[in-house]
Amino acid sequence: NRLEKAEYTETSDIVIRSLQSMIIELEQAIQDLTRDIDDHIDGHPHLKRDRQLLESIPGVGDVVSRIMLCILHAKGFRSAKQLAAYLGLIPRMRESGKFAGKTMITKAGPARFRAKLYMAAVSALKYSPDISALKKRLEARSLKGKQIVCAAMRKLVQICYGVVKSQTPYQAAAA
Repeated sequence: NRLEKAEYTETSDIVIRSLQSMIIELEQAIQDLTRDIDDHIDGHPHLKRDRQLLESIPGVGDVVSRIMLCILHAKGFRSAKQLAAYLGLIPRMRESGKFAGKTMITKAGPARFRAKLYMAAVSALKYSPDISALKKRLEARSLKGKQIVCAAMRKLVQICYGVVKSQTPYQAAAA
């Protein structure tokens, strides 16, 4: 954002070069940290196995598998429902008095994890048979766009939990 603003205003070349060098250093630091995380996962057989299991799920790639490994191994969830609640993916009815509100997700957990899960769910809606079947059922009930994606996020989290818990690769349950 700073670089973009500097390029559209009368900012000296020294400041622009400084911002560009900071961006390069930050990108390098991100790459180094990602490599360190991957090396740590590869250095522990149980983490490596869990990551392979997670990545067997359509829509789950490197980023989401890292996040789910972090969450699943840092917290002691006893069920997929607890995990979904932690991530703020549980539906909640908003109402007060005569106002019959809308059903929304609680958004109680870390937003940065939900942001990553959102994109994974969008991909899974297209490529995962279970989540595609969920989409068809929800469309038949007249649910729309983001409601379907939020339901897909929750389903994806439940599938991730099940795959790691059972220690078996993803197998589509939908016919």
